Amino acid sequence: MLPMTAVVVVPCRICKSEQDLTVDTVGFNRWIAGELIQEALPELDVDQRELLISNTCAKCWDEMFPSDEEE
Repeated sequence: MLPMTAVVVVPCRICKSEQDLTVDTVGFNRWIAGELIQEALPELDVDQRELLISNTCAKCWDEMFPSDEEE
């Protein structure tokens, strides 16, 4: 049986850009119910997971928290 997926439109709370994420519905529901996102949705990369958690896109996150390597 193939996994069921859904497209979740997630807006960045800072720049207001929207990103469409295709998620496994079972994993998404497990995350909503309290499971760690990296265990419930391992197919998403770290930036996609952060967008779901904090509604902050990767660009805005990097501007708020620049890494030492970029200096």
